Amino acid sequence: MKKIELVEIRQVNDALAEMVALFRVELRSYKGIASKPNVEDGREEMKEYLLAGFPVFAATVHGEYAGYVVCRIESEVVWVESIFVREEYRRQGVAAALHGKAEEIAASYGNDTVYNYVHPNNHRMIEFLRKRGYTVLNLIEIRKPYLNEKLTQTITVGEHEFDY
Repeated sequence: MKKIELVEIRQVNDALAEMVALFRVELRSYKGIASKPNVEDGREEMKEYLLAGFPVFAATVHGEYAGYVVCRIESEVVWVESIFVREEYRRQGVAAALHGKAEEIAASYGNDTVYNYVHPNNHRMIEFLRKRGYTVLNLIEIRKPYLNEKLTQTITVGEHEFDY
């Protein structure tokens, strides 16, 4: 088992900006959009998180960045704004270490849960969270369809059906 170390991030570096860019590519893929990583956009996104005072931690394995987590704290409630693990480090405990850090922050405020934003097509993350005991659907985001958007599925939540 590789030794995972967590480090608090206080300024953006190239490796972190690249991971943010890869995370955005992955998120777009859940919507069926193919894209390439934009490292400059990743750098700007991370700068915004740090300027806003969001706690950011990176996981390193043998000195290399393996993943990161961004937490947002509102009224002592901790939200995982984003969590990402590089492909080559998945299923090695990196996500568990990062998410565990978010849970540690929540516990420091006296809370026993972290709130997680998850795209409905991100099946790996949903399964990861279920294994960690996260089973309560908390919020539903509802919007009008985008112009020319092709919706191919429906999802039922309780008594309501939604286009997806």
